[in-house]
Amino acid sequence: MSSTAFTGPKESLFLRLPVVSHLRKSVGLQRGMLIAGVALSATFLLATVLAPILAPYGYSQLSDASGAFPTQQAPSAKHLFGTTVGGYDVLSRVLWGSQTAVTVIIVSVAMSLFLGVALGLLSGYFGGWLDRILVVIADAIYAFPTLLLAIVISIAISRGQSSFWGGILSCAFSITVVFVPQYFRVIRAETIRLKAEPFVESAMVLGASSLRIIGRHIFKNATRTLPLMFTLNASEAILTLAGLGFLGFGIEPTSAAEWGFDLNKALSDASSGIWWTGVFPGMAIVLTVLGLTLVGESINDLNDPRIRGRKRAGGAPAAAPSAPSEAGTV
Repeated sequence: MSSTAFTGPKESLFLRLPVVSHLRKSVGLQRGMLIAGVALSATFLLATVLAPILAPYGYSQLSDASGAFPTQQAPSAKHLFGTTVGGYDVLSRVLWGSQTAVTVIIVSVAMSLFLGVALGLLSGYFGGWLDRILVVIADAIYAFPTLLLAIVISIAISRGQSSFWGGILSCAFSITVVFVPQYFRVIRAETIRLKAEPFVESAMVLGASSLRIIGRHIFKNATRTLPLMFTLNASEAILTLAGLGFLGFGIEPTSAAEWGFDLNKALSDASSGIWWTGVFPGMAIVLTVLGLTLVGESINDLNDPRIRGRKRAGGAPAAAPSAPSEAGTV
């Protein structure tokens, strides 16, 4: 009997894309959460890409042809979100700030993923003294508070000069150091579990090299939880960057727009009834983090057949858990 009798026609690549396939599997409240998260995240990305077009002014612009911008001006036709105490246009700062946030996410999460996954695979597969040393180091790093570590690294890297790349790298390195243990722990546990699976033991018996077993039989099955970790770490990257800026260790307004810095400058405005300088940057942070978190949590639930089954109570039964994709491909 041919294999097509069991698998049926193959779905198109578009229907198998991560978010698209998860939307098709979701139902009820879970679908609403996923759609809300995707909408907020898409808005954030569109603001990042279209900032040069949508922003009425540059992030450090203080005047135009009609003269200098007024300070602390309420929202008006010329300045839709008002102006700050320094005379910056709030709407432009919010839009340009999304580009700074995306840059931090890309740099920090890319470094965390590469180091954490590689170390987790090696530690879980080879074990022994390498595993013991890496586990001790990972546990020790957990003792450092994230923001405190970010401040120390920011001082060491930027040396008091809050430039664009100094602020970006300070935040990215601190997040990398803090979150590598999370990737390491998850991938290590999955690798140890998969190492005892029959298809991996069969590959060992047949003489497959360690590099081939890790790359072909373990890597793909051990990295299924990474979408959730990616979205959570992306949210944490935004919060860490905002925390550095709020405490004065971020990026100067002449180098880039940064939401945390603007919140810091808006503190004195709050007691004077000037709400627009703090509300809009704060909303940008909250909505972006909320969107990324909703997407990550929804994808994680839909990837777990047990949770997906509970969500579908009253509807059609959930599909049975599938075997590891590389099983039987030795």
